[in-house]
Amino acid sequence: MKLTYYGHACFSVEINGKTLLFDPFISANELAKHIHVVEIKADYILLSHGHADHIMDCESIALRNGAKVICSWEIHEWLNAKGVTNTHPMNTGGKWTFDEFTVKCTVAQHSSSLPDGNYGGNPMGFIIYANGESFYYSGDTALTLDMQLIPLWANLKFAVLPLGDNFTMGIEDAIRAAQFTKTTNVLGVHYDTFGFIKIDHIDAVEAFRKENLELTLLAIGEQKDF
Repeated sequence: MKLTYYGHACFSVEINGKTLLFDPFISANELAKHIHVVEIKADYILLSHGHADHIMDCESIALRNGAKVICSWEIHEWLNAKGVTNTHPMNTGGKWTFDEFTVKCTVAQHSSSLPDGNYGGNPMGFIIYANGESFYYSGDTALTLDMQLIPLWANLKFAVLPLGDNFTMGIEDAIRAAQFTKTTNVLGVHYDTFGFIKIDHIDAVEAFRKENLELTLLAIGEQKDF
């Protein structure tokens, strides 16, 4: 699986010739000024929740690419009203097989409101299954005991977890999340974008290493094969 990091909690993964884009927030991210939104390709867009720093560029990317948006029922209705009609609504605990992959929606302990103040439904994480492999994106969340269920559903190749603290898990809780989900490979997201969520990269990598875990912190625009 080839993963590209676009900053904050936005990344894409190529699966079976299709590009899955998660939580597109690029145009308003000062750290991602060198990324051109109009050049980003997506066949599917997955939205963990409705906050602007996860959904801001969804409409433009979806309409330009004809991408199918996978999201909560409430976000689905909100997007439909804005003319984004190629959507697939889901909710916590649900599972659906698309042509190239399968998605299972997981619990995320967070909030979810849309940029105009409307309710965004349940925040979610996702397990993605394809070609006998799987990975987990927790979305914005606190550490939860529900994460201990993940190994019952998937043998993860890697997990994508927030690190920035304040609004989500911090580094210590993300380490525990990796242990709960029984993965040793973690891609860190949701850090450095705002003053509230800045981290020390060296200390973070070392904290994971001490627990025999590998933490990857990609530069914005960088790719990695998992």
